[in-house]
Amino acid sequence: MADVVTRLVGASRIDFTALRRELELPTRFPPAALREAREAAERVRSQPSGADRTDIPFVTIDPPTSRDLDQAVCLSRRAGGYRVFYAIADVTAFVATGGRLESEAWRRGQTVYLPDARVPLHPPVISEGAGSLLPGQTRPVALWTIDLDTDGVTTSARVERARVRSRGRFDYVAVQAAAESGRLDDAIALLPEVGRLLVERGLAHGAIDLPIPEQEVEPDGDGGWRLVLRTAVPAESWNAQISLLTGTCAAAIMLEGGLGLLRTMPAPTAAAVARLRGAAAALGIAWPRRATPGRVLSTLDPGRPRHAAFIDHAAELLRGARYVAFDGVRPTDPAHGAVAAPYAHVTAPLRRLADRYATEVCLSLTAGRDVPDWVRDALPRLPPVMEASDRRASRAQRGAVDLAEAVLLAERVGEEFDAVVVDVDERGGIVVVTEPPVVARCAGRLPRGERIRVRLAVADPGRRLVSFEALPPAQAR
Repeated sequence: MADVVTRLVGASRIDFTALRRELELPTRFPPAALREAREAAERVRSQPSGADRTDIPFVTIDPPTSRDLDQAVCLSRRAGGYRVFYAIADVTAFVATGGRLESEAWRRGQTVYLPDARVPLHPPVISEGAGSLLPGQTRPVALWTIDLDTDGVTTSARVERARVRSRGRFDYVAVQAAAESGRLDDAIALLPEVGRLLVERGLAHGAIDLPIPEQEVEPDGDGGWRLVLRTAVPAESWNAQISLLTGTCAAAIMLEGGLGLLRTMPAPTAAAVARLRGAAAALGIAWPRRATPGRVLSTLDPGRPRHAAFIDHAAELLRGARYVAFDGVRPTDPAHGAVAAPYAHVTAPLRRLADRYATEVCLSLTAGRDVPDWVRDALPRLPPVMEASDRRASRAQRGAVDLAEAVLLAERVGEEFDAVVVDVDERGGIVVVTEPPVVARCAGRLPRGERIRVRLAVADPGRRLVSFEALPPAQAR
């Protein structure tokens, strides 16, 4: 699907202050942490460390407004397959163990994104400045070198400290357009080929990707906000495959070394898959006899009502993600059900606390060194911190969208709208309104996967609540 913006509708001015206060998000960094960050940024600029790999023509691929650029990539063909260079921002170069900056990062856990401002894990002087892989700037990184054979199988993986320089900065839409016109930058000319190969390999092993359009609230350029429903372009999936590849390599290194931090998720249960098969039959979606859930999902278009309903139902398969620390005793079930392999978070250390420590484990194990005590001691403390910050970030994202929906519709209670039913329960279900792009509860008897007419019953910005009621066909105008 080539279009990244499916639908967007302008909203009036929205104040996210109450949401920020409700989530107890910090509004500023302590002076001591800011001072440490500024001093570290200056020190790293004046005393660069790590092997000089500025010869590698890295580029970054991120959303267009991002400045906290964690990853840079360069792909090349080699005898018998491919080589993936993946440079990850080196947070340890800036954050001293036991300092105020480190303790503040533990308090935050991860960057939280709100439409009017982000609440960063690290001060912007690092996360958007000296540590960010901005083009034309030499930066310290953890440099992954991963070799693949022609089937996409990893034949070797190693990570080392280095310094690199990004040559270019791209966003997903630009990469997609360049891919379609045959004008991709040399550093990522192989991205479609390698990305598709890794997607196919994942599907063959049972990986699952839910192509659910994302609701976002973004500035409209005139002081207000707009609500956007986005579908991902293929380039976003190709780029994500490089990150997933690195995360699976990191997990393999940690499991072999007997120490680390994994991101796990139970595999879909037989009962959940059976229920999904039943939903497919009810919605008229073909499910070949030997096809995995991921394979079926990969053929669907979320813009089609029945496909959207099936994708929503498939979310039941992906439950129970958590962080698992281990030291000496291998986890009972180390795999991630959506990835269909053991997996670790290591590619977003500017934005996620755990990635720094998991990366340090991999750096030590790859080099044959003992893992530092400060890393080893941190591992068992990370899961509860990360899971709490995950909940906070999720609540922030959902709360911002809920507020925008309520503000957008506040003056339209009683109006009728076209909608698609994506989920059904004993109280009604969930509908996606066609215009404006709103996802909300709806009361009434709802036919899953069908287009219906609904009436707006509630739009309350104070409670961030929107709800609809289904209209019988005879009443729909």
